[in-house]
Amino acid sequence: MGFRKNTDVAKSGEGHKNRQFVTALARGMTILSAFRADDRWLSNAELARRTSLPKPTVSRLTFTLMSLGYLDLDEETGFYLLHPHILSLGYPVLQRLSIRQIARPFIRELANSCQGTVSIGLRDGLNMIVIDRVRRSSMTAVPVDIGAWREMATSAMGRSYIAAVNAEERQKLFEEMEASYGTRWPKLKAAIDSELEAFAEKGYCTSAGDWMPEYNAVGAPLAMRDGTILTFNCGGLNNRIPEKDLPGLGVRLVETVRRLEQIHTDTGG
Repeated sequence: MGFRKNTDVAKSGEGHKNRQFVTALARGMTILSAFRADDRWLSNAELARRTSLPKPTVSRLTFTLMSLGYLDLDEETGFYLLHPHILSLGYPVLQRLSIRQIARPFIRELANSCQGTVSIGLRDGLNMIVIDRVRRSSMTAVPVDIGAWREMATSAMGRSYIAAVNAEERQKLFEEMEASYGTRWPKLKAAIDSELEAFAEKGYCTSAGDWMPEYNAVGAPLAMRDGTILTFNCGGLNNRIPEKDLPGLGVRLVETVRRLEQIHTDTGG
């Protein structure tokens, strides 16, 4: 099946120029995207600041989203909070990715053996969004959870995505990153290029303190039959997974992903 990826349109800017583009809908989605994982209640004024939308526009949008069940309203303060109903939007996506269920016992085994966390991610702009994760059973703290983002340029998960795409798409990514990172880009590009060279030889990418200073990880991609690229990330705090252990961990991650790739091919998933 052929389809056009949402990132191809959304990040190129061409969608905004199309006469079919609905600005009001885009603004509503911008409001929902403005909420962060550590937010509780947000005022219209704060949402206006985060989105750069006029406050009267934000007021109409938040009222509409609340009426549709996507926001909760504290009537005493007039502040808003994301309602759990919003999870219904993501559920069909997760259900479509049946590989998550197939992968879980394999990534749980790897997480337990490496004393860390194994996550599965998808591209979201210049980030990777975690769609599943399994942690070592005795862990009491997890760096990220489902729905959280990791920076593509600095994470092993993101770098393995960059390694998996074709040259044309990679060039588009680099152009977007250069525009986004500005003066930081040359250093980031050098680190990514080094990882791409390593990936060509080993089949995995690493991030040793790049995404988070205290976090080390390896990443490897899996291309789905519909063209979707999933990335698998295995890592943990550097007191449990030191940088010297990353090569061995990378080999095990690649082996795990290859097993899943074979199952995916055999089952036609």
